[in-house]
Amino acid sequence: MEVWPFHDGNVHNLLENRHIDIGHDVGHSLQMHSSLIRRLSMEQELEDAPQTITSGILLCSLFEQGHQGCVNAVAWNSDGSLLISGSDDEQINIWSYSGRKLLHSIETGHSANIFCTKFIPQTSDDLVVSGAGDAEVRSFILSRLNERGLNDGAVTPSALYRCHTRRVKKLAVEAGNPNMVWSASEDGTLRQHDFREGTSCPPAGSSHQECRSVLLDLRGGAKKSLADPPRHTLALKSCDISSTRPHLLLVGGSDAFARLYDRRMLPPLTSCRKRMLPPTCVNYFCPMHLSDRGRSSLHLTHVTFSPNGEEVLLSYSGEHVYLMDINHASASLMQYTSGDASKLMTFTPVLNKLEHQQPLSSAFKNGLRSRSNTAARVIFFVMYFSYTLTWRLQIEKCRMLVEIAKRFLDEEINIFHAIEACNEVLDGHGSDIGPTLRLECFCTRAALLLKRKWKNDAHMAIRDCNNARRIDSSSFRAHYLMAEALEQLGKHKEALDFAVPAQCLSPYDTMAAEKVENIRKHLAAAEAEKSNKASNGAPRPEPRTGRVLSLTDILYRSEANSDALQDGQRPEREDSDFDEELEFDFETSISGDEGHDVVSNMLHGSVNLRIHRRGDSTKETGAYGSRGSPSSSSQNGAAYQPEAVIDMKKRYVGHCNVGTDIKQASFLGQRGEFVASGSDDGRWFIWEKKTGRLIKMLLGDDAVVNCVQCHPFDCFVATSGIDNTIKASIRLMGRLWTPTAAVPSLVAGGSAGPEAANVLEVMEMEHASDEIAVDVPPFSPSLPCFSLVACSD
Repeated sequence: MEVWPFHDGNVHNLLENRHIDIGHDVGHSLQMHSSLIRRLSMEQELEDAPQTITSGILLCSLFEQGHQGCVNAVAWNSDGSLLISGSDDEQINIWSYSGRKLLHSIETGHSANIFCTKFIPQTSDDLVVSGAGDAEVRSFILSRLNERGLNDGAVTPSALYRCHTRRVKKLAVEAGNPNMVWSASEDGTLRQHDFREGTSCPPAGSSHQECRSVLLDLRGGAKKSLADPPRHTLALKSCDISSTRPHLLLVGGSDAFARLYDRRMLPPLTSCRKRMLPPTCVNYFCPMHLSDRGRSSLHLTHVTFSPNGEEVLLSYSGEHVYLMDINHASASLMQYTSGDASKLMTFTPVLNKLEHQQPLSSAFKNGLRSRSNTAARVIFFVMYFSYTLTWRLQIEKCRMLVEIAKRFLDEEINIFHAIEACNEVLDGHGSDIGPTLRLECFCTRAALLLKRKWKNDAHMAIRDCNNARRIDSSSFRAHYLMAEALEQLGKHKEALDFAVPAQCLSPYDTMAAEKVENIRKHLAAAEAEKSNKASNGAPRPEPRTGRVLSLTDILYRSEANSDALQDGQRPEREDSDFDEELEFDFETSISGDEGHDVVSNMLHGSVNLRIHRRGDSTKETGAYGSRGSPSSSSQNGAAYQPEAVIDMKKRYVGHCNVGTDIKQASFLGQRGEFVASGSDDGRWFIWEKKTGRLIKMLLGDDAVVNCVQCHPFDCFVATSGIDNTIKASIRLMGRLWTPTAAVPSLVAGGSAGPEAANVLEVMEMEHASDEIAVDVPPFSPSLPCFSLVACSD
């Protein structure tokens, strides 16, 4: 259903007006334009010898040599002339963008998978850096390789940092700074490496180690929920530095909260010997409905700044992609604290907040009084009528979209497109429409979300119902839909609190009466079951039998399970995974008389156990002064006060992110008007940032697409992933995408992608995969895959 245009305008109009609107950079708008994105189609899939394809002004060729393992990282240099990639084969490859050929293949010396690679700015692209699963950060000078040939073989690094104790998952560089690189590791620290101060450091745990490079010590910074104080190690998965305000640093890891820091306000660099309290951050970012889940598996896989530095994008494992505002002056920025999520689900009287918009006529008349010149009055009248006509057309368009959405709701068809129609009205024209139409659209979208029932749709419906109640506190639909959403979430007591007012607002409505009756029956049955259990007595736990597990068994099993879920490709233990302090809770429950244990040396309650590897100099006392978490000592016995958190601005759905913990979400284009993400089914998705509308779905890999990186200036995207197909000849397999489709469409044309009619079916399968934890197959050698996506004007 493509009945309304996108918000980036018409290409023809942009080109026609570029000489008039000199303040608007047409080049930035055309780099990633919706008309080009919607015409992307796979032109050819190449695996063999170099070939050349000509399409209009686009010239593409592919090269023979490549990685021999999964490609985990891709990054462009500042001018887009070079592309760097890192792989499970422990090699770095440098590719030429203009020549479409491999320039260097470097054997880095890493002993584990490479997870991140970067060009160091302001070095004429001569210095590159890599981080890997062996907990090392290595840098290489490319000019030293020019005489060595294409396959450069083993290369001595120009700098080697071995101070991390666990895998290095992300590197960050600062625009214009050739002297530093920042590394984020699963050991809970973010380190700042300065090439001017030293090019090496001793391995972690060395008796003579005194590497003062820790910028962020978050070994006691992870939070299970917003209300809980930070206690556990925050295993960092991603970090980014703002290109417009480089003092801002964004990190994300093994909990639900992304953190924004101002590097100017952080304490001096410290040694890893001394554990520090988590520093105060500028902002926390987390969607409100995820802040109090307390799920240990919920974590971030990628965080990034927008090109203008005003927004951040968060990608969650087993979840969706979310957009957040940074600028506190933004009207869309929403902050919340602990307990606000439950307040959304609690019935409280709401006063109407009808937005009384100033009539267009009065607004223009006020401006007209100040214009005495006759010519100016004529120009102003022309502008007034033109603006009025445009405004009326927009209102008619919004009414039409709401009617379409309501019809689809009644017919129970095209639910996904109906939700996108409501998104277009509320997110694309929310400031243009009046409160009546906005109320109707909020209620319609809530009903559609409850009908679709994808992950977190009920939470999104609750947001819409609350917004509708703020417009009209006596709205029957808002109260009824709120009760239905809470019922879907299993909150029947809260649902009854909204169902009863809905019945009072419309006493002759049979649906409301049935809703109240059904909820009361459910609550009565639950109460009766609870009473029966209480009267029969709690069941006595059966004594445990079987082999007694040793501490080694427990630690090995816990670590193996954790790594299998996070990486999906961990065949065996790695020594670097066991250098970090391990902390876990366990409870024992012994039957028998209270106060008399069956076994005298067994304990009731919860026990925290901390294990250090032998010879580790990191002690529990350190900066904390005593045993315990940093929060307990920093608060000096006072109650923990949770921080305020910035809520979501927009949600992007359709993809699946459960198989790997390096899956990226990124902004496309210099203006960042589109959002892209890889998926576990080998596809990658492109959405319009403003409305969340799905623009394109492309098949980029036979298994998983992890990385999506847009060219700095051209309409060209590099993606990488995993191809499980085993072939005799290991080559770089590329898929070339050009805007050559005969007609614009939602998916790539041809056999490589699903037909338009199957798009919803594909996303339904993605949603089912998100809901069910998948078992990732054991690691096997796999064919690396690049998808090179190119567009021309």
